[in-house]
Amino acid sequence: MASWRFTAVGPTGALVRGITEADSEADAVDKIRRAGNIPMRAEPARAGRLLGRLGGLELGRRGLKRAEVTHFTRELSVMLGAGQDLDRALRFLDETAPSPRVRGVVRSLRDQVRDGATLHAALARHPESFPRLYAGLVRAAEAGGNLAGTLDRIAGLMERERALAATLQSAMIYPAMLALAAVGAIVLLLTEVLPQFTPLFEQNGAALPASTQFLVDMGALISGYGVWMLAGFVVLGVGARQITRREAVRARLDRLALRLPVAGGLAAEVLAARFTRTLGTLLLNGVPLIAALAIVRDVIGNRACLGAVERATDSAKRGAGLSRSLGESAVFPPRMIHLLRLGEETAQLGPMALRAAEIHEENTRIRAQRLVALLVPVITIIMGAAVAGIVSSLLLAMLSLNNLAQ
Repeated sequence: MASWRFTAVGPTGALVRGITEADSEADAVDKIRRAGNIPMRAEPARAGRLLGRLGGLELGRRGLKRAEVTHFTRELSVMLGAGQDLDRALRFLDETAPSPRVRGVVRSLRDQVRDGATLHAALARHPESFPRLYAGLVRAAEAGGNLAGTLDRIAGLMERERALAATLQSAMIYPAMLALAAVGAIVLLLTEVLPQFTPLFEQNGAALPASTQFLVDMGALISGYGVWMLAGFVVLGVGARQITRREAVRARLDRLALRLPVAGGLAAEVLAARFTRTLGTLLLNGVPLIAALAIVRDVIGNRACLGAVERATDSAKRGAGLSRSLGESAVFPPRMIHLLRLGEETAQLGPMALRAAEIHEENTRIRAQRLVALLVPVITIIMGAAVAGIVSSLLLAMLSLNNLAQ
């Protein structure tokens, strides 16, 4: 068993800190709950201190990372749900902050709240940490008197977004490593193996076969100018990124990305999940539809989808509904449009949007698995063909050398 250092809220609302023995973090949390406490943090007893020290070494970053904002939101919701007032909850977060950077942001929030500012106004002064969506939800929660429940839903939203992003990143790790290994193997053959045959042919006064000579020249080019070629690719990448920041170019590329055979379907599912999850969370927290759509625009990264949302917003202002305009744009998946239309007809747009988000998040995981299943054999075939071509050139050179010897 491992030792887990934990912080929890006791039955009386007092903070409880200690160390418990458990096989995993989940077992430690379950053990804390069985003791009648509300767990807020559980981390390895030794690793916690080390990570805290390392966190303080992060320099040059002004705002909080996404994971830090999620952790802050979850702990604040637990503290408020346990009956603590906002000042005491922020003081606890200040005392238990994992790094000086997090402590600085939390302390700034607490100072502003103690000076009479509302929480959403204090959050709005840290846009690099808390986006407009976050501050808007907190503002609606403070107006409705349900700050703890809203923070809990915000934490759930951010945790689902992190899980979705982690799913995509994890799915791409193996193809990326495979592609890197393929490039490394080909460069090694061109720069180290093939040049070994050149002296043999020079000593016998014969020329290398054309295909072998071509590969040897490529290897010499990579060996002599590989660093400059890499720098050139970096410059081209930076230039391409600057060009794609132009609205017209970005809009065309974003629409083209949605039309790609396999990746396009995956991108559409990701955008649908993000749109419906954010919209549903806003609506359930009392934000009006038009205001919610204005906030949703900030989380849509695709220009084609952004245009569809803007047209849908104009349609909703005229009272024509949301789903019809989104369906006419032909950007989002039909299933999402159908569920939103059903939500409008039954006056359950918020719950149906969240239901659509669950479906599209699951579809995202499935499509990511399919994309990996497609990429791995494609990369393997390309790598095999390249290596086979190089080996064939080697064999051709060896056969030519054998003919010379005979």
